[in-house]
Amino acid sequence: MLVLRYTQKLLKDMKVAPVEVEEISSFFSWHVNIMQLRKKHILFVHDESRLCIVLDGIRSGQADKLVEKFRIELKEYLLQEGFKKQLINQYLLEAGEIAISRTNNKSVLGTMNEITLYNSVAQSDFNSLFERNKWLNTIIYKPIDYKEPINVFRESLRGYYS
Repeated sequence: MLVLRYTQKLLKDMKVAPVEVEEISSFFSWHVNIMQLRKKHILFVHDESRLCIVLDGIRSGQADKLVEKFRIELKEYLLQEGFKKQLINQYLLEAGEIAISRTNNKSVLGTMNEITLYNSVAQSDFNSLFERNKWLNTIIYKPIDYKEPINVFRESLRGYYS
């Protein structure tokens, strides 16, 4: 099971009720929040690696569309980053059903605030969300020993499936 841990603000915006989830590996957990740039964006941050994906085009109350778009965009982003299609498919297959829950990790929330700050400073520097995501995933963060999130996610994926 993959758990998307929505902030209170996003739960209200998407009009969904969270479910209680038993302990799950941080490998299959993502925190999610609303982020305002020129328009509303949704920020996903992987708990273990701090890999982030920024999505747009989601309106209030479109929770199902948000989940589906996340799956598609995550796969597309990882393919563009050079991940093997087989590894991505394995991750998404094993993740299986997606559950919506509440946030539970202050460290991840802190990283999300940091990412939001970086985005507000570099608001107009990117031509596409892929460029923005690529840039955000090369910034180093303390919780992952000052490594780049894209590399930490790559190592986690390889380690999990080797």
